[in-house]
Amino acid sequence: MRFPKTILPLLLLLSVSASHAQFGGELSNPFNGGDDDLEIGGDIFSDFNEDLDTNKVLEDERFYRYGRFFSFSLGLGTTTFTGNRGLAYDDDNPSYNFGVSYFLNFHNAITMGIAYSQHNMFIGNTTIVHASAPPGNIEVRMLRVHFGYRYYIDTDDLGTAITWSNPYLTGNFEYWYQKNKFLDLDNIDTLSGGGMGTALGGGFEFPVQIKESYIGFEVLFHRVNFFDRYTADYQVNSVNGGGYEDLTGDVWSVMLSYVFSW
Repeated sequence: MRFPKTILPLLLLLSVSASHAQFGGELSNPFNGGDDDLEIGGDIFSDFNEDLDTNKVLEDERFYRYGRFFSFSLGLGTTTFTGNRGLAYDDDNPSYNFGVSYFLNFHNAITMGIAYSQHNMFIGNTTIVHASAPPGNIEVRMLRVHFGYRYYIDTDDLGTAITWSNPYLTGNFEYWYQKNKFLDLDNIDTLSGGGMGTALGGGFEFPVQIKESYIGFEVLFHRVNFFDRYTADYQVNSVNGGGYEDLTGDVWSVMLSYVFSW
């Protein structure tokens, strides 16, 4: 017995419908593994982005609760020189420093401040410029304005003592204003000038009261283009020496500070 051509498709359709009803309306699709991640319009990075956003919110909340926003520091220390300038100068300690910091987060801060130091130089013989009388005692005053960046090192995996010391690295752009006053020569005007410089270093901040007050210790190495860096004014005429071909040299500063924060 032969079926009409239109009967066979109908029988196949009825058979598929019966199977669909028998298995609860679910048809097996060999191309569907049950995962909707590959559907058109899906975002395979959605979970990753959600984790980043959540971690960012948690980090911000932790910073707002436990972090510092501003700090002021008052410091005393020493400023000393290397090279010919170091040989010529006697440091009149202490040096003074005032600084302000703005914290971006737990690890990054913007800093600015001002520092002052005083030094003395003595030239006992006549020089090429001062041929009639020795320069004698010269008082040198240094005023330093600095602006910089500070990075507090992540110490979560280190010892408790290091973690509580809040170690950091810092770098500054600086402007040094200098005045040389000739104490023994009334007819010589005070010399003054400025020079740009940079500084690199680091320090620690030991808490006195968490988030409120700290004892700070900082060491910086400075490279400065002083206005009298290559001066020949202090080359002496005498065969006995005692002068300086120039005043080249770098700077070291060490500061101990009391820090107020909130």
